[in-house]
Amino acid sequence: MTSPRTKPLVRSDVCPLKKLIVPYSGGGTRSRLSLGEEWTRRWTGSWIIGDGEVAWPVRDLASVPVLSSRPVRKFTWRARQGNRPGLQFMVSTGRHHAFESLEEQRLLLALDFLGVSEVLPQPFRLDFDHVGGRGQHIPDFLAVMPGGLVLFDVRPGNRIEDDDRLKFDAAAEAAAACGWQYVVVTGWRQHVHSVLDHLSSQRRPLKDQLGLQRQLIGQVNQGPLPFGELVDRTILPAVARAHATHLLWHRRLAVGLGRPLGDGSLVWLGQRPRRMP
Repeated sequence: MTSPRTKPLVRSDVCPLKKLIVPYSGGGTRSRLSLGEEWTRRWTGSWIIGDGEVAWPVRDLASVPVLSSRPVRKFTWRARQGNRPGLQFMVSTGRHHAFESLEEQRLLLALDFLGVSEVLPQPFRLDFDHVGGRGQHIPDFLAVMPGGLVLFDVRPGNRIEDDDRLKFDAAAEAAAACGWQYVVVTGWRQHVHSVLDHLSSQRRPLKDQLGLQRQLIGQVNQGPLPFGELVDRTILPAVARAHATHLLWHRRLAVGLGRPLGDGSLVWLGQRPRRMP
């Protein structure tokens, strides 16, 4: 959508993940990986299935019963540790998911907004070969998304070292070999996280006894409106604010994610709404 009043950088109703994150420049270490003949047989992924660890060659990872797996690394919480682990509730899955840092928590929030069927933390351990010997890497998440499986690593751009780039390149090769997408999240585009954080405050089911959501949708059916003007056109603007935020999270309404959300933010009818709980 293009409007003479504003041109959103990122449409909340149709945005893919790649429009929300800072692009990863790539590892540049692929030449150091041992990708000769039968490398997909020599490289392995180890998963926790049931009570034990099971290893599959990379060529067979697509056949792993991923939804039956458990994290290959245990999460720890202790005083004065450097990272900030915790549990993030996701309305997409209806339960809490573990994270090991605030950066990982932000990714879970974004995935919840985009809509996922499942998210698995620390899904498997990748054992791979490189010119210096044998390496290991545990990706941060494996997500079941509408377009298929997506493997994620999360690392702030200013903290990525050469060893990390080698592991990321190895994970990218393994993901490609079994038909998965691979994404390294190094940061977020300006304002994206603050807007999603605000929208998430009304992501849970919300009773609408006054029919405010119907009024809000009816108003934008005639064309985009600033957020403040939109809620003022309802019978109870103070309560309508919460319902408008709820509709924005569920993509029934849409806004630009590239700017701070305020009364002047232009709101329009979402093109790809999802089923609301």
